[in-house]
Amino acid sequence: MGSISIAALALLVPLFLSLHQTTCSAVGAGDDAARNLSSCLTSHGVTTFSLPSSPTYAALLNSSIRNLRFALPGVGKPAAVVLPSSKHGLRAAVLCARAAALAVRVRSGGHSYEGLSYTTENRVPFAVIDLAGLSRVRVDGGSATAWAEAGATLGELYHAVGTSSRTLAFPAGSCSTIGLGGIVSGGGFGLLSRKHGLAADNVLDAVLIDPSGNILTRDTMGDDVFWAIRGGGGGSWGVVYAWKLRLVPVPDTITVFTASRTGPVELVAGLVHRWQFVGPNLPDDFYLSVYLPTGGGSSPDSNVSVSFTGQVLGPKRRAMAALRRSFPELGLAASELAETSWLDATAQFAGLATAADLPDRRLGSKQYSKGKSDYVRSPIPLHTMAGIVRYLATGPPEGGCVILDPYGGAMARVGSGATPFPHRAGTLYGVQYQVYWDEDAGEAAPVGWLRSLHSFMAPHVSRAPRGAYVNYLDLDLGVNDWTVAAGGSSEAAVARARASWGAAYFGDNFDRLVRAKTAVDPGNVFNNAQSIPPLVNV
Repeated sequence: MGSISIAALALLVPLFLSLHQTTCSAVGAGDDAARNLSSCLTSHGVTTFSLPSSPTYAALLNSSIRNLRFALPGVGKPAAVVLPSSKHGLRAAVLCARAAALAVRVRSGGHSYEGLSYTTENRVPFAVIDLAGLSRVRVDGGSATAWAEAGATLGELYHAVGTSSRTLAFPAGSCSTIGLGGIVSGGGFGLLSRKHGLAADNVLDAVLIDPSGNILTRDTMGDDVFWAIRGGGGGSWGVVYAWKLRLVPVPDTITVFTASRTGPVELVAGLVHRWQFVGPNLPDDFYLSVYLPTGGGSSPDSNVSVSFTGQVLGPKRRAMAALRRSFPELGLAASELAETSWLDATAQFAGLATAADLPDRRLGSKQYSKGKSDYVRSPIPLHTMAGIVRYLATGPPEGGCVILDPYGGAMARVGSGATPFPHRAGTLYGVQYQVYWDEDAGEAAPVGWLRSLHSFMAPHVSRAPRGAYVNYLDLDLGVNDWTVAAGGSSEAAVARARASWGAAYFGDNFDRLVRAKTAVDPGNVFNNAQSIPPLVNV
């Protein structure tokens, strides 16, 4: 797979050194599970792990926690954090956690909206297998493919691809510190998806370590399992060690812009209402999203703001001509557009100064937040859109936003059952809701407001089921409520999961996911609050 990235090495070397120095002294202070895990790992030659009594423990655990509500003292902490640096070490981590009767949580980038990659429900003892040491990316420009370890961040992947060729790219999200293992497991929508599909649509092969430690590829894991790992959610199937990715062509020069507008509610609502007919119907190589901040004024009738973010796979003159023709209401000016490379655009959308910052997983904000999602299949009427904008204007002062992402294009030409991600033809756009707060302010008021907004939106979004995006995990939809490290499933558990969150995330694909889970992990070793349950309890 090549050598570990420089940025990852700079971050991990101090931890590796400390882990080697402190593991032995930490063992005696741990409970039986931690002691058994430590002994097993050491016997397999894995020394890069940390127990709660180790000086490295807190730093390693917190290194990838992006949502600070899961770093609070009241949140259950793992019996160990294991940082494998090889396929052999990853396999040993899985087998040793099982032998120690610990639940397994696998963390790629730490961006889980509900912290499911590094927490557990019901105080079940668990270990975190952190993939940060598995971040190698090998690009083959001749075949337009890449092998990327699942611990690589999107920034590391984009940097490796973009520096190898100005005309190759990969379609995934905009945040550079998101882990590849997590985003691909949930589908992976991004700015290139209308042209080239989801991240999961561009997976050619994978190396999966199953609960028994078998190392499987596409040829040996079976069609259902290979289908399931590409969009069926993380934490259900085993651990993906690496993905083989299809790289996609992009022009040498693309166009990007952010057009911000401020005005009365009626003006902003009119722009967003019109966008519903434009964004999902532009040519495939156009991406145009909407960003609506909350708390825009002291009263519902204050001026509010909206931003339209665009990426066009072509020159500025083509972008201007198409958008002036299809969306003249936006009044886009040539000065608002800029031409750049795809690589530099990824840095810009990630909020970074330069593309050289993309591999740095230490960048990016950490905050207290809660998110939810929806899908819209019919345009929302203008008067209703005005009511929504007014609702947002009175949102929590700590901050929040609603983001509308256009679907259509290549995504709509893929069948709803081709991958577990079902939100294809007929979906106009996705809705992401977010609220943020300071530690001193607490979460009760902003989260309560977010839930009220979600209820307010119910008549205007998809129904039967009301859809949601699994990469925007939302435990409000329901939880599995496992009380043991492994096992515990039943037909009733499958029915509960389907009725609550399963249909929302996966629609009619849920039952095939259950079959895949039953095939690869009948003992429910890989589980979390919203993991796919097996049909039988073994």
